[in-house]
Amino acid sequence: MIQTPSLTPAETARYSRHIMLSEIGLGGQLRLKRARVLVIGAGGLGSPVALYLAAAGVGTIGLADFDKVEAHNLQRQILHTDASVGHPKTESGAAQLRAINPGIEIVQHRAGVTAENAVALFRDYDLIVDGSDNFPTRYLNTDAAFLAGKPLVYGSIFKFEGQVTVFDPHGGTPCYRCLFPEPPPPGSVPNCGEAGVLGALCGVVGSIQAMEAVKRLAGIREGLAGRLLVIDAMNMTFRSLNLRKDPDCPLCGPRAAIHVIDPARYAEGCAPGTQPADAASTTTAAPIASAPPDEELPLEIDVETASSWLRSGHARLLDVREPFELGICAIAGAEHIPMRQVPGAIEALAAENRPLLVLCHHGGRSMQVTQFLRSRGMENVSNIAGGIDAWAVLVEPGMQRY
Repeated sequence: MIQTPSLTPAETARYSRHIMLSEIGLGGQLRLKRARVLVIGAGGLGSPVALYLAAAGVGTIGLADFDKVEAHNLQRQILHTDASVGHPKTESGAAQLRAINPGIEIVQHRAGVTAENAVALFRDYDLIVDGSDNFPTRYLNTDAAFLAGKPLVYGSIFKFEGQVTVFDPHGGTPCYRCLFPEPPPPGSVPNCGEAGVLGALCGVVGSIQAMEAVKRLAGIREGLAGRLLVIDAMNMTFRSLNLRKDPDCPLCGPRAAIHVIDPARYAEGCAPGTQPADAASTTTAAPIASAPPDEELPLEIDVETASSWLRSGHARLLDVREPFELGICAIAGAEHIPMRQVPGAIEALAAENRPLLVLCHHGGRSMQVTQFLRSRGMENVSNIAGGIDAWAVLVEPGMQRY
């Protein structure tokens, strides 16, 4: 009879289908039991990742997320239910994971990952799984993982496309900055909050991330380290691209410039007290004023300032969201012109001299429209930081969010 001193009979039975795999066996399952994995983001990607890691018997799973569950999350974030709306995602996720596997430990990190805590937090885990949804946070995660000496399982989604790889520069493979040394300009790339995402694609990408994590923890070295898996859900194709280390990489190259986590480098990331989680607008908003300044308007203002100007009649509002979005929520008195139709409406928009405030969902599209109108000679235009989502939080709390 095979002795399993570190697995109880119940655990041996629970994980028997893993143990039957010669590539995992008892030894691999024991390694999973002893492993500690940090899942960043209990959302679209973090949900399937955490569910499968819990089912696989990973001994300790950390959930890092500062956000609360909202109804629009449920289209893709399968770790949560309708009853979870309004509750912290880590709390909701921990309850679901314990229901799946009461024999594992779930650690909630309700402050999320920040520039101040990232490196120390990562050092407490064996493996990091990145399920974040914005560029500054991805750069923070990859930098902190490198400085903490931990491999990072990366996943991302955009509309119908997904990407998965394993970054392990200490193991000889590239890091995220080898591919993209610096983030794109703020607002230049829509996020899933602005562009949408196929819900089931999160399950595909997150499940592959979980597979890569389980294999690595169990001692199986074959995987995606050094390769990028690109998934096209529209045409249902999978491509694998070989990745190379960048000898000039600012993080893992021989002449690296990044040796510590500088909070200013990730100031526009996803953290408590900043703009809404999917916000793409990033310039500094003007302080609240009862009327627009006599001199040139700032490029961007906050929602409280916008509300004050609109109430006083000193400004007008242009909503550039799509018609279906207006059916969810809208601000009374706004003029509605979808972003794609703005170029044909410049003459009408320029006919009135009052300052024009531009609004979208989170601030990304409206910033592009603001910059476009300014480039066409309309200098009296400002973007509303955080969009209607920030408006719903700070100006009209009863407004439906999405």
